[in-house]
Amino acid sequence: MKLLDIAHSRTGDKGNTSIISLIPYNEHDFAMLKQHVSAEKVQKWFQKLSDIQVTRYEFPGLHALNFVITNALGGGVTHSLNLDRHGKALSSALLEMPIERES
Repeated sequence: MKLLDIAHSRTGDKGNTSIISLIPYNEHDFAMLKQHVSAEKVQKWFQKLSDIQVTRYEFPGLHALNFVITNALGGGVTHSLNLDRHGKALSSALLEMPIERES
């Protein structure tokens, strides 16, 4: 299954940093997100973006994961000529990531 089957996202851009929150539709799927969506997996998923660094933060009270991705926006939204390097595009790409369905 893909992340979009169990979660949605919110994003923000600040300079050359993209911030993507991953929020499950059902709070019971939060444990699965924590297990299957690590900073390393997100970094590998976005490996075509050179020199990025991904840090994951957990917000258990909100049942959400927050990924801070530095060097992700081609110099920043106002500096990049590439429209695909905005946070909203990256969040849509993250939601396409496949994960294993737990039984």
